[in-house]
Amino acid sequence: MSRILVVEDENHIAQGLRFNLEAEGHSVILAERGEEALLRLLEEHQEFDLLVLDVMLPGKDGFTVAHELRQAGQFIPLLMLTARSRPEDVLKGFSSGADDYLPKPFNLDILVARISSLLRRTKWTQAESSSSAEENFRFDGITVDFQKLELRKNGQVFQLTLMELDLLRYLIQNRGRPVSRKEILEKVWNLKEETDTRAIDNFIVRLRRYIEQDPAKPKHLLTVRGLGYQFVAEPG
Repeated sequence: MSRILVVEDENHIAQGLRFNLEAEGHSVILAERGEEALLRLLEEHQEFDLLVLDVMLPGKDGFTVAHELRQAGQFIPLLMLTARSRPEDVLKGFSSGADDYLPKPFNLDILVARISSLLRRTKWTQAESSSSAEENFRFDGITVDFQKLELRKNGQVFQLTLMELDLLRYLIQNRGRPVSRKEILEKVWNLKEETDTRAIDNFIVRLRRYIEQDPAKPKHLLTVRGLGYQFVAEPG
């Protein structure tokens, strides 16, 4: 059974989510404000397997809550709900630390399926890395721990979100060849091609801060002009 925190101030939506998720065998806790989510997760250290977070909330909005959680080192899988599906809002959600998003109004069956998919991704990531030779990938004094969702460098530990980990894993698996933004959207994140590709660029910027000695002059996460990116483990 997975324990899910749902932060949604519209009561009929919140109750509908709880009913459907509990019917799937999950345990659901409801909150109306972002501040309550921060209290439960950061101060009281309550354990949840997934967070469903609405963007439009009284007080702190979903973008702010997601950003504060990630800044505090809380990397719970996060599905963001937004009444605004403009590319810039999707980009802002991802940049804030969301692992997936769904625009309102949504079909409850689709939302339940997306939640189940996100929970499976977490379990698969842990299971695959436990049995895989690439549980830890090492290069240039850096260790990527796929099981713990960590990147370790010079004694520092950087916690990765699922989206960051999925992107880095895919680039590592395809090291030595250029990977297009379209391929990343479709193969890594299962997003439609028309999604704003600046989301990918922002993720690359973040990964370079973790990996590169000089992020302005990357040696490992290279830009392939007009196409996308390429991972190089051992620069020539």
